[in-house]
Amino acid sequence: MLSYNTQLKKLAMPEYGRNVQQMVDHCCTIEDREERTRCAYSIVQIMGNLFPELRDEADYKHKLWDHLAIMSDFKLDIDYPYDVVKEENLVSKPERLGYKLETIKYRHYGKIIERMILKAAEYEPGEKRDALVMLIANHMKKLIYQISNEDVDDAKIFKDLAYYSHGKINLDPQTHALHEFKVAPTAQPAAKKKKKK
Repeated sequence: MLSYNTQLKKLAMPEYGRNVQQMVDHCCTIEDREERTRCAYSIVQIMGNLFPELRDEADYKHKLWDHLAIMSDFKLDIDYPYDVVKEENLVSKPERLGYKLETIKYRHYGKIIERMILKAAEYEPGEKRDALVMLIANHMKKLIYQISNEDVDDAKIFKDLAYYSHGKINLDPQTHALHEFKVAPTAQPAAKKKKKK
């Protein structure tokens, strides 16, 4: 009866294939430690030949020895030339990052715009503040335009600015105008030229 790969033992590292896995399994059964170590070095040499592009990496030999340890299910008892990865380190998960969940009134602007508006509201009135406020307002308009692709009324942006700054930034649509944004045309593929016969 035929045996299929699906019926065989699952490969720890399928990229090396079943033949290399069988070599590693055989290496684990060798009783003489010196002979077992020589066999392991030969297997690592073969593994390196299978992936010559790994040689460009700085610690590629170390990786190969790590892979050998993984393929042997960490049962290969030899003197490794490197400190190989520990079994418990393979399944360890990174620590969870603590993100602050903050409410965002208008999600299309994002939290950074909210913070920038609050910072701009703290500036003393003058040219710097006016320039910063106009940069923020233009960016807000661009963010809304990305969502709707329709003309955005400047008065809406100025109203949102006043809301976020708690009334400290008030721009008049009669005296302030924001940039007009348009959708950039997409490049059309060039027509193919017919070959002359």
